[in-house]
Amino acid sequence: MVVALLALFMAMGGSAYALIVTSGSIKNNTIRSVDVRNGGLLGKDVRHDGVGGRAIKESTLGTVPGALVAHGSARYAVVAAGGLAVRSRGITSASRTGEGRYQVIFNADVRACGYYATIGGPSAAVPPDNGQITVSSLGSNVNGVDIRTTGAAGNDANKPFHLVVFC
Repeated sequence: MVVALLALFMAMGGSAYALIVTSGSIKNNTIRSVDVRNGGLLGKDVRHDGVGGRAIKESTLGTVPGALVAHGSARYAVVAAGGLAVRSRGITSASRTGEGRYQVIFNADVRACGYYATIGGPSAAVPPDNGQITVSSLGSNVNGVDIRTTGAAGNDANKPFHLVVFC
């Protein structure tokens, strides 16, 4: 019985010791990413120029646009009543196809996007008279938007407009 109890106590107690690793006991350039537990390093544990093997200079980084400009509204057009694009981004053409009817063709497929248009002058002049504007996808071109403008009485009328495409 005494031998059995002695064996039990030795098995339970065992001979365990703790291994303490310090920066002095690690050879330089031997730690790899697989050796570090996820979440084990914090931002304060890494030098500002220590990731990736070379320094990143702030002067080489460009301006980061807001999220809306970076992706959402990267395509727009300001079109005069005659169909000429006055200002734009991401379009290949703009034209008036008939009285109060316009097409704006972008440089990418915009079928899955949202369109927002408003009647508005292309310059700092007085805004145009009352009217309405409607937009839809252009059936003949996946890159196009069909725009229709009307006068106050509901008749087709050439009106300048602003168009933004949100994708």
